[in-house]
Amino acid sequence: MQDGKDITALSASELSRLIADGRLTPPAVMAGFLDRIEELNPRLNAIVSLRQRAELMAEAEAAADRPATGWLSGLPLAPKDLLATKGLRTTWGSPIFADFVPDEDDLVAARMRAAGGIFIGKTNSPEWGLGSHTFNDVFGLTRNPWNTERSAGGSSGGAAAALAAGMLPVADGSDMMGSLRNPAAFCNVWGFRPSWGLVPAGGPGEQFMATMATEGPMGRTVEDMAHLLAVMAGPAAGAPFDRPAQDYPALLDAPVAGLRIGWLGDWGGAYPCEPGIVELCRAALDRMGAMGCRIVDLAPPFPAERLWESWRVLRAFLNAGSRAALYADPAKRALLKPEAIWEIELGQSITTAQLYEASTIRSDWYARVARLFDEVDFIALPSAQVWPFDAALRYPAEVGGKALDTYYRWMEVVLPVTLAGLPCVSMPVGFGAEGLPMGMQLAGPIGADAAVLALGHAWDRAEDYPGMRRPPLTGG
Repeated sequence: MQDGKDITALSASELSRLIADGRLTPPAVMAGFLDRIEELNPRLNAIVSLRQRAELMAEAEAAADRPATGWLSGLPLAPKDLLATKGLRTTWGSPIFADFVPDEDDLVAARMRAAGGIFIGKTNSPEWGLGSHTFNDVFGLTRNPWNTERSAGGSSGGAAAALAAGMLPVADGSDMMGSLRNPAAFCNVWGFRPSWGLVPAGGPGEQFMATMATEGPMGRTVEDMAHLLAVMAGPAAGAPFDRPAQDYPALLDAPVAGLRIGWLGDWGGAYPCEPGIVELCRAALDRMGAMGCRIVDLAPPFPAERLWESWRVLRAFLNAGSRAALYADPAKRALLKPEAIWEIELGQSITTAQLYEASTIRSDWYARVARLFDEVDFIALPSAQVWPFDAALRYPAEVGGKALDTYYRWMEVVLPVTLAGLPCVSMPVGFGAEGLPMGMQLAGPIGADAAVLALGHAWDRAEDYPGMRRPPLTGG
């Protein structure tokens, strides 16, 4: 048990229990994960701004000498580099902030620290989280542990790669356009996008219109995600639109027999997918049917192009607003990646009429979703439209023979969930012909986070892809 490789193979929940009852110590856990990082991170570049080993071992020793403060007590964590962390470099993947060290934690980072987590560094992210492929001009490219020539996805690609390789026991991430779902699918781990508002954003800046991005947990088991969600979730003073949290780990064993899962597939062809993805997801659904679920084939419930237009306008509007000051400064603008400049300039060209129409479309979709959940309990779609692609690319230029008109349209399949703010898990469903992993989105009604996690947990116990098959890089 004291062997580093054995420690890193344990789930975060197992580690937490072993530390709590004295069978493992925080220093042993820290040493095991730091050894793993030393072995594998040079090939993956998933964890950045890594702190000195001596400092971290001293913190682990101190954690062993005091009472536990929460579920994360003594566990090594690396918050995503889009989260500000007090005293620990935070860059947002941008050369503008390459040496920035915050004076205080963002809300989620503060909650993880208060629950006993020891911050060892950060996980890599694309600049500003833009694009579902993790590379930037500060730290470079994160590689997929299943094939280091392929993308780990993004924007939580560093977190997903670190989890899959056993370099972290559990991880936080964030999701606007699939940034918890896509890297989980690409790396054969779990990612959970909570109901919007369950994990409050907190901090300065606009919060009333920015209602599409959210923080959430990632893990190698659903139980780990449920525990981390319990740490992250719940109201915060000054944060609007909050939702009450629940005891998510205690609700994981809810029965699944008779639950209706609506299969939306590729949305009637509107979301072209590379060969094998739709079939792999549908086969997983058939196995869920064997677990007692009822699978219902659904016709596309809303025009995909209307969802796309709403998304394109709202996303650009928010990016233009949040980064207006950087764009206005010529020196800083020169350090923005082309995709960020494109987003900002598009946002600056949007009229009030376009913005109103985009919000109206989103409202219409939200109302349609409410009616859809009268017909089924959950909906299912692929987590991505492409297999993990060549890491040397900035982004795929086409999918399923269809040329793409933006750098992010290859992830269009995640938009129905984001625009409605639904709780959604990306669940591992298997591997393609090249041995690369894929996932499936399983989403429920607003506020049904515990039910989505419980259904995922039933699948996890039945199939356990992350536990039964580890990346070749790790010797698994």
